[in-house]
Amino acid sequence: MRDISMHILDIAGNSVRAGASLIEVSVVENPDEDTLVLTIKDNGCGMDTETMAKAMDPFFTSRLTRKVGLGIPLLKQNAEQTGGNMVIESQPGKGTLLTATFTRSHIDRPPMGDLAGTLSLMVSGNPGVDFNFVHRIKENEYVFDSRVVKSVLDGVEITQPSVIKFLKEMIKENLLEIGVEM
Repeated sequence: MRDISMHILDIAGNSVRAGASLIEVSVVENPDEDTLVLTIKDNGCGMDTETMAKAMDPFFTSRLTRKVGLGIPLLKQNAEQTGGNMVIESQPGKGTLLTATFTRSHIDRPPMGDLAGTLSLMVSGNPGVDFNFVHRIKENEYVFDSRVVKSVLDGVEITQPSVIKFLKEMIKENLLEIGVEM
């Protein structure tokens, strides 16, 4: 994967396939400690210990449409290439928490990518799933919660092209305002 937004899209897709109704994504950049921590938490079906171990294998997937599952192994590899790591915590019936830590300034850390496009795509492509996204850099924070957006839309479908376009522009503007480099 070329950027962090694509990792988020891939892992969130796993969460959707696991039956999650709420996916929480957090990106915390700490320039003082030179870290970037990505967490993705869901309330999906979760995994047992054996499945968690297999999830790190690129030749394992629970999907029937292909024989490889590169998303989690590639995220782990990208984090480790920067001197960071990746940890998965999960329990059947309770969901999954994935945490990837990167050295923020490392030359091999993937760029952020199109976070605004990724978030608007996740929300519009999965209208039955709620997404909560937080991006923090030092004391600056942006929070996007699809539940709030849906309540403000008051019956207008979140899948409407004009809504998607507005969300993408709004998210991008807010991320740039807090200093996210895209």
